Amino acid sequence: MSKETDAAVRNMLVQRGLKKGGLSQFIEEAVKWRLFDQTLIEARESFSELDQCVLQNIICEASQVEREEMQSTLPSKFRKPY
Repeated sequence: MSKETDAAVRNMLVQRGLKKGGLSQFIEEAVKWRLFDQTLIEARESFSELDQCVLQNIICEASQVEREEMQSTLPSKFRKPY
């Protein structure tokens, strides 16, 4: 990391009440967001040539499966019918 970036980040964290481990926590969170962003870019590129209706159906199916799996872990009084 450049000295300028290091100084800017540390200054910003101090202004926000830097706590012990604040810089490490900030960097870890930034890296996670960057990895997430790169994953989204790669996924979008992978699906870019797929027909939009087909893609929407894949998303709907995956969402339904996930909802059902999540619902199965809840106590019955909290379950919603899908």
